[in-house]
Amino acid sequence: MRTFKLATLTAAALSLAVLATAPSMAQTVQPATPASKMAPVAAPKAAAPAATTGAASAKTDLVDINSATPEVLEALPGIGKAYSAAIVKGRPYKGKDELVQKKIVPEKTYDGIKDKVIAKQKS
Repeated sequence: MRTFKLATLTAAALSLAVLATAPSMAQTVQPATPASKMAPVAAPKAAAPAATTGAASAKTDLVDINSATPEVLEALPGIGKAYSAAIVKGRPYKGKDELVQKKIVPEKTYDGIKDKVIAKQKS
């Protein structure tokens, strides 16, 4: 009786070990592609410069919605001629979230640009 229990426990432990390693055994490892055979990757585009009065600091490449030109605004993702004209027409903004509050741009478009814009106040 004792050997039967020991054999059953051993068989159960082996079964679990095999099941635990089975998925990893089924996967194949692909060889690394040499860099010389890889497709060239385009360099990332530089962010549109903010149309501010002075030199833009390296830390912030944010577009000021209160002073940017329509061309700079059009460079933002999801902003075309119509939205850029509406942004310019609705100036000044106390905060960048006013673009949605004043229904200048839809919330989905705002979500795409909120990290790229700022609403600076005049001193």
